[in-house]
Amino acid sequence: MSVDKKIKVAIIGSGNIGTDLMIKILRHGRHLEMGAMVGIDPQSDGLARAQRLGVATTHEGVEGLSRLPVFDEIDLVFDATAASAHIHNDAFLRQLKPQMRLVDLTPAAIGPYCVPVVNLDAHVNAFNVNMVTCGGQATIPIVAAVSRVAKVHYAEIVASISSKSAGPGTRANIDEFTETTSKAIEVIGGATRGKAIIILNPAEPPVIMRDTVYTLSDGADEDAIEQSIAETVAAVQQYVPGYKLKQKVQFERISADRPLKIPGLGECSGLKTSVFLEVEGAAHYLPAYAGNLDIMTSAAMATAERMAQSILER
Repeated sequence: MSVDKKIKVAIIGSGNIGTDLMIKILRHGRHLEMGAMVGIDPQSDGLARAQRLGVATTHEGVEGLSRLPVFDEIDLVFDATAASAHIHNDAFLRQLKPQMRLVDLTPAAIGPYCVPVVNLDAHVNAFNVNMVTCGGQATIPIVAAVSRVAKVHYAEIVASISSKSAGPGTRANIDEFTETTSKAIEVIGGATRGKAIIILNPAEPPVIMRDTVYTLSDGADEDAIEQSIAETVAAVQQYVPGYKLKQKVQFERISADRPLKIPGLGECSGLKTSVFLEVEGAAHYLPAYAGNLDIMTSAAMATAERMAQSILER
């Protein structure tokens, strides 16, 4: 494989997420090269920036993408629109290019959930992978880290983001956010039952993304869990440098004579682990407080880079 060899990609969705992703690829793409930016609003800042940067654009959605001269060269598409739109986009592109790779940044979840540090290798050859949600990318690695040490019966995550970093797509997908993240906590994180909560914080000045993870697991060695979490945080930092523990991991033993009552599980005892995270963005497009944007686009790019490498090595 040539070091300089790259595959062309398109981004559908010229909002905050799509624009940030485009800038990342233009600046840091190793195996990825921007082919086209696709939107539906001809006045969007994302399309204007793409044009200034020499990237082919269309404001006619996925249908417009298919009519661009560069479409024949595109092998991978990022979808940063909305869950309902992704279903249409996937079906449309699949008719034209059955082997097209799609990296889904919406909560549609047509393809398997993908969190790079947990299960990317298992899905590197999938035609459609779902990046869960920003909250999922931040917290599921922690649930998986605990699951590597002890059986997790229940995991609850709370993602708090600045309302200024939540664009129309994010706001339109709040219900899908909680449903998709909760399910992925179980499927990828290994919890028997998962729950997700998102908070849009209107505070001024805007707050940096904060995530809290609570797990209730079988009793286990606390040092082993703490070590597993530290290793996971270091792994996520490889593609999201602003990801960090905000304070020391906390533990609480829940005895059988004073169990927690968890809906759907009943009375539970064991080890409660509390993890407090902060995600600072790289400020490629939005300011650094938008860690929710950065972790989503960084995870999507890391996934696509690995998929592109696999394609180029054939």
